[in-house]
Amino acid sequence: MSVALRSRAETLFRAACAAADPAQALRAALRKHPVPDLGADGRYILVAVGKAATAMAEAMLDALGPVPVQALVVTNRENRRDLPGATVMTAGHPVPDRDGAAAAQAVIALLGASGAQDRVIALISGGGSAMLPAPVGDLTLADEIAVGRLLLERGFDIRAANLIRQQLSRLKGGGMLHFAAPAPVTAYILSDVIGDDLAVVASGPTVAPIGSVEEARSLIEARGLWLLLPEEVRAHLGRGKAAAPAAAPAEARNHLIGSNRKSLEAIAAAAAELNPTILCDALVGEVAEAAARIVAAAQDAPGDRPACLIFGGETVVNVVGTGSGGRNQELALRVALAMPALGRDWVFLSGGTDGRDGPTEAAGGIVDAGTAQRIRAAGCDGAALLANNDSHAALKAAGDLLVTGGTGTNVADVQILLLGA
Repeated sequence: MSVALRSRAETLFRAACAAADPAQALRAALRKHPVPDLGADGRYILVAVGKAATAMAEAMLDALGPVPVQALVVTNRENRRDLPGATVMTAGHPVPDRDGAAAAQAVIALLGASGAQDRVIALISGGGSAMLPAPVGDLTLADEIAVGRLLLERGFDIRAANLIRQQLSRLKGGGMLHFAAPAPVTAYILSDVIGDDLAVVASGPTVAPIGSVEEARSLIEARGLWLLLPEEVRAHLGRGKAAAPAAAPAEARNHLIGSNRKSLEAIAAAAAELNPTILCDALVGEVAEAAARIVAAAQDAPGDRPACLIFGGETVVNVVGTGSGGRNQELALRVALAMPALGRDWVFLSGGTDGRDGPTEAAGGIVDAGTAQRIRAAGCDGAALLANNDSHAALKAAGDLLVTGGTGTNVADVQILLLGA
């Protein structure tokens, strides 16, 4: 085990998270895109949603100063903290829960109380989709939970998953704009989506929908999953049209303030002495394919000098087993089991910039040439654990979990492959 390389990889991962600091990103955005002035007798209505919501709200409240403002923050439990001047609520992630449903109702009530003289400020970050379950029509929270679990387990990428979620929610796909009308909305968005499609981030609460009800149904049917949906969900999607909005949407201005690419560039800047190269800023698709790509990159790298190969994206796992883990842990395990002898030290880290990988305490994994042996020494079969989607157990046995706690931000995943000379 190369202790020095492992320590360097973790330092670079922290640099990636620091580059996605939500408060810093928001302050920079406000210099280019200041909040609109209030109307006569108006107030600011601030709604912050997602894993970076608390930090973004704190920075915005500081920027607004002593003006009339009512603020509501909805975030995951790991990132919750009290914030003077704001009501802070928690919500489940990655699966919706009752706390999230209560938070969604609070958001709807606050936006519904706005008037033309008010200005709505929305602060949106990754994770917000699961945190605001507001079922349409006759759907229930249980229906949203069932669909959410299905999307997670069957390997839907974030665009497809959020297109489907938008058809089932009153707040997604521009839903916030309908409740805010007639108050104009200004949104500042920290992207966890590769390509930075703002309609996909947190299911686009201030942006037009990604697609239609018909497209959502087609995506599900194409995977043979239609009959696994709750009956009411099938009935809703089968009607072929979304529920009619309660009001015309409010005017909206959406501003991107941060992204995965900026974090990859921060890794490269911090690893100057390691000959850094950003090999891919769109590492998506099945995790097995991503692992093969990373192993191939390690084999192709020049052997006469150290190297830092950088990737960013968001892969998917098609869950067929009963184990525990997440896409980053499974990617790290696959690389550890597939990497041939390179004749040089190497370390591979895959981590979620939010500090959370799947329903586990880990952000991802950090592996090296000794990982497979350490798994065996612990009495475990790495290949069998992988086949059962139990990457968490395998990496825990090796002492190779990457555990950071909540980072307060979210710009998807980063992968760092360090190669010794």
